[in-house]
Amino acid sequence: MKAVVFDKELKLVKDYEKPTPKKGEALIRVSLAGICNTDYEITKGYMGYKGILGHEAVGVVEDVNSEDKSLIGKRVVSEISYGCKEPDCPYCAEKLYRHCPNRHTLGIWRKDGCFAQYFTMPTEVLFEVPDNVPDEQAVFVEPLAAACEITEQLHIKPFEKVIVLGDGKLGLITALTLNAQNIDVTLVGKHQNKLNIAKAQGVKTALLQDFPIEKKYDVVVEATGSVSGFETSIALTKPRGVLVLKSTVATGKELNLAPIVIDEITVLGSRCGQFGPALRLLESGKINFTPLISARYRADDAIEAFEKNKERETLKVLLEF
Repeated sequence: MKAVVFDKELKLVKDYEKPTPKKGEALIRVSLAGICNTDYEITKGYMGYKGILGHEAVGVVEDVNSEDKSLIGKRVVSEISYGCKEPDCPYCAEKLYRHCPNRHTLGIWRKDGCFAQYFTMPTEVLFEVPDNVPDEQAVFVEPLAAACEITEQLHIKPFEKVIVLGDGKLGLITALTLNAQNIDVTLVGKHQNKLNIAKAQGVKTALLQDFPIEKKYDVVVEATGSVSGFETSIALTKPRGVLVLKSTVATGKELNLAPIVIDEITVLGSRCGQFGPALRLLESGKINFTPLISARYRADDAIEAFEKNKERETLKVLLEF
């Protein structure tokens, strides 16, 4: 089968061995996949991963290695992690597979990814896609679920004001998600064309250069991935407010964390989320991710697609299998 593989270099392999589902796993034929910035970071050495890349995809189940064959022929998406399922693992008991110390993560850690014609995953992490949700929307379920995770972790009261800082893919998806949940949210960024995508769907937006930096917001979501964005987020969070870290900021620069203590700010790390609520939100039709799609490429042109993903103005690049 065709597969996009990273092993010291990124390459398209046309004769990669088709996977065989283990007990309890399903074999999924990929229809559409999305390139994530994590995929790009892996090509720079992140996680030390080698193998098939990709963790965002929608496809059709072709086989199931279990007595229950009900998923065969169904269009599905897969959560990206599965755990050890040992009876004494507290994370697996709560289906928090992403925190299991012995987890496998699709295309990131110990598990070949979905940038291929086929991939396998345990059936317990597969979710059927509603009939009214097209592939182009379903392929966004993973980042959408990550955005939904914020309101699973944090109760945002109806009168509280929320800022999402950063108008890249992460910030846009987060702002659209919070807005669809009837939260008073403003997306603040540097690119008017990207802000307009959210504005067209009813999200309040503002250019950073014109936005007063005042400590008056109840919840601030940092989605820039930059040191300056982190510092600005702190400066926007009111005393006893909540700073949600949605992006990973890796830096050797010294950070002044004194305001967090002085203003008694709660810092909340937020990563992956559950697919069930995300799919229900997509089914409702309250969010349209089509404007985020910058380009689509055939699998044969996957290397070119990765180059496109590096461009500053690019939001989402999709791969067709």
